[in-house]
Amino acid sequence: MHGTRVSIDTPGRGLVDVTRQVASVVRESGIRLGLCHVFILHTSASLLITENADPDVLHDLETVFAGLAPDGDPRYRHTAEGPDDMSAHVRSALTGTSLTVPVRDGRLELGTWQGIFLWEHRTRPHARTLSITVAG
Repeated sequence: MHGTRVSIDTPGRGLVDVTRQVASVVRESGIRLGLCHVFILHTSASLLITENADPDVLHDLETVFAGLAPDGDPRYRHTAEGPDDMSAHVRSALTGTSLTVPVRDGRLELGTWQGIFLWEHRTRPHARTLSITVAG
């Protein structure tokens, strides 16, 4: 078993492709067959696997979530950290804080167009921590 933490700087709201960073941890582990678990240690950012080829997918995801969890919604009671805080928590709850990807032949077993993304839900930049564990 191999585990480490990786810090990712985000530019603010949007999706950041972290596939290379996670794949690097898998390579360093030396594990040929197993599972890679990725967990984000935050409540206003999330993880997902989605298409990594067409940037319109990332734009469209952001557009849909803007409608599902709008900033500054008057129904929110949790507003102490600004109008984007509660919407960020909702977005994170809807998408998830962890992923598990198979490892085969020492590599992440992702589909042709799949990538692992950190989705920053706050509007300002943040340093986010991923806990990555590879078992096999």
